[in-house]
Amino acid sequence: MSQPINCEPLKALVRGVPDFPKPGILFYDITTLLKDQTGFAQLIDAFAQYYIDKHVDLVLGIEARGFIFGPALAYRLNAGFVPVRKPGKLPAETATIKYDLEYGSDSLQIHKDAIQPGQRVIIVDDLLATGGTMLATTQLVKQLGGEIVGLTVAIELDFLKGRAKFPDMDVFSLMHYDE
Repeated sequence: MSQPINCEPLKALVRGVPDFPKPGILFYDITTLLKDQTGFAQLIDAFAQYYIDKHVDLVLGIEARGFIFGPALAYRLNAGFVPVRKPGKLPAETATIKYDLEYGSDSLQIHKDAIQPGQRVIIVDDLLATGGTMLATTQLVKQLGGEIVGLTVAIELDFLKGRAKFPDMDVFSLMHYDE
C-alpha cells in the first residue's frame, strides 16, 4: 500500500473567498487547485490510492463539481462513471429524490438503469458540508440496489458535522477545515 498523501500542499492551493455567496460565509474555492496540474493529479491519485483494491464498479459524481473528479477517478479505477443530476437534465427514465436544504428543498435524479443491483459504487463530490446532498445520493443508490463502498470528497467542513449522517459508511476526505 502506498504512503498517505500530505494534504497541506493541496490545502495551500484552495482559495478562501470571504463573504461568498453571502456575508459571513468563507467559500473554499477549488478552482485554484483544479488549474494546478500537479495538485489536481495528486488529488485524483489520492482518491484512486484509497479505492484501488476495493473493487469499485461505478463512480457516481454529484452535479456539478463531482463531474470534475468522477470521470478521472473512474478512469483510474477501471470503473464506469454515472452522473447524478438536477431535475430535467437526464434524457431517459429517472429515479428522483427530494431533499431539504437550509432554506427550502431540492431534488436529484439518476437514470433508473444506471446501477444494477449489487454493483459496488463510490460517490464523489467536491465538498461535504451538512451532508444533505450526499445523503440524498446514497438513498438513490440504495433505491436502485447498489452497494455503497464509500463516499469521497476533496474538502470536508468538519464544523458542520455532515459526516454524522453516515455512521455506517466509509467517508474519505482529503482536506479538513474546522471553521
